[in-house]
Amino acid sequence: MKKKYSIGVDYGTNSVRALVIDITNGQELGVQTYNYPGGEEGIILDSKNPHVARQSPDDYLAGLEASVLGALKKAERIKNFRREEVIGIGVDTTGSTPIPVTKEGTPLSFLPEFRSNINALAWLWKDHTAMEEAAEITLLAKKLKKPYLGKCGGTYSSEWFFSKILHCLRTDPKVFAAAFSWVELCDYIPAVLTGNTDPITLKRSVCAAGHKAMFNLSWGGLPSKEFLKKLDPQLAKLRDRLYDEAFPAGVKMGRLSPRWAEIFGLSTEVAVSVGAFDAHMGAVGAGIKPGRLVKIIGTSTCDTIVAAKASKLKDVKGICGIVNGSILPGYYGLEAGQSAVGDIFNWFVEFMGDKSLHEIYTKAAEKLNPGETGLMALDWNNGNRTVLVDPKLTGLLLGMTLHTKPYEIYKALIEATAFGAKVIIDRFEEYGVKVLEVVNCGGIAKKNPLLMQIYADILNRPMKLSRSAETCALGAALFGSVAAGAVNGGYDRTETAQKNITGLKALVYLPNLKNAVVYARLFKIYKQLHDGFGTKNCSKMNTVMKELLEIKQQATQAKC
Repeated sequence: MKKKYSIGVDYGTNSVRALVIDITNGQELGVQTYNYPGGEEGIILDSKNPHVARQSPDDYLAGLEASVLGALKKAERIKNFRREEVIGIGVDTTGSTPIPVTKEGTPLSFLPEFRSNINALAWLWKDHTAMEEAAEITLLAKKLKKPYLGKCGGTYSSEWFFSKILHCLRTDPKVFAAAFSWVELCDYIPAVLTGNTDPITLKRSVCAAGHKAMFNLSWGGLPSKEFLKKLDPQLAKLRDRLYDEAFPAGVKMGRLSPRWAEIFGLSTEVAVSVGAFDAHMGAVGAGIKPGRLVKIIGTSTCDTIVAAKASKLKDVKGICGIVNGSILPGYYGLEAGQSAVGDIFNWFVEFMGDKSLHEIYTKAAEKLNPGETGLMALDWNNGNRTVLVDPKLTGLLLGMTLHTKPYEIYKALIEATAFGAKVIIDRFEEYGVKVLEVVNCGGIAKKNPLLMQIYADILNRPMKLSRSAETCALGAALFGSVAAGAVNGGYDRTETAQKNITGLKALVYLPNLKNAVVYARLFKIYKQLHDGFGTKNCSKMNTVMKELLEIKQQATQAKC
């Protein structure tokens, strides 16, 4: 039998990468990364507003061509690889990253009159300018007793679709008026590949729609025009130019257009899958199934798990959504996450003046017992995504003395992100979603043994690793093979594709039970701070500093 291949295109926060795989066994034949040239590490900022984070669609298209061509060129070094045997392409992206577009689906930033307008660009997931609008949407839904928030944790986020669009309407009505519609990045790229960017007819991702745009068939899809009209009449009019249907990844968006087939040297018979968010496709690439939580650890984290549709699933307060088919077709997909993880560590070493300090601080931190720093941090440097859903929360570092060392702070920041991860798992299980195992992927999971061991100790669970270093792109390529279908040499079921394409590494980080005991005590302090600063029912704080000192003294004595 002839080998068949698929391509996964993974749009991250700072770069896009393409991966070519053999769909019979998941062998990775070629990978190519393209760093976005615009702004600071691909993110266009505003010195007057620290909450702005935009990206250029020009960078997206340049990256699409460069990454796929580069990956194909590397794949051709493998004996017997032939471009003619590529049968599918899948695309994952960050999200919610909506783009204002014309009636033809052209990004407004491509038009001469909007070239220099930052609001005409893509609104990156980490843009938090719409905090007030998100709060307004939450308040209105609760006031009118609408069900829209039940499936997205009870609170609408400034990172999400409608809050960003409403903020654009309020702050730049010229851009809003010029935009015929808004299209998520994960919908735009597959549409470009197929040659149909018409916002009305292109297939929208249920992953993006359900988790970020309050889409659910039980109430007719998107929120009603009556609801949107109470926010702003112009928003209600926009609803007619959005969508009424949404589709899971693995459904065929269309075939590769003649233009892109010529660019890539591929057949126009190549199937292009409906897109989805990076963490969701990454979860499938990590072999997600009921009971298996997949953590993608990078600049931020996304935690995903699936539940059988037959299960009696409660609405989980504070998570980023419960959506049918958003991760694994045929299952409910649940998403949670932390707004900053790797970004926190990068911020600290840059603040200290040198990115090379990562390695120095890591080596020093490895020698410290749990609790020895005497420090406790809150991992809210970019707000709290789950479970508090509050972008106005900020980071905190407690317990410093005149003897505190930078590497002690570095370890405390790692511990804080692990404590935040434990809060998420505890919330899932509190609502009856059992976490039987944890599989980790992403750059930090691959490169940082100290962090993985701390996570194992704090969560008191084995930390498993996805086999692939490019799990998101792998998941995207997997869905490309499903979109092609078995009749074309691909797969008819996502689970069958997973069995052949995905896998785990032999390396597992096991919890140190002695460390876990100390961290359990420290977690109580973290939770006290978490609830005290993050909820209205503020806990007493007068014992925190003294208990941290006591734990520090005991940890230091344990080394003697």
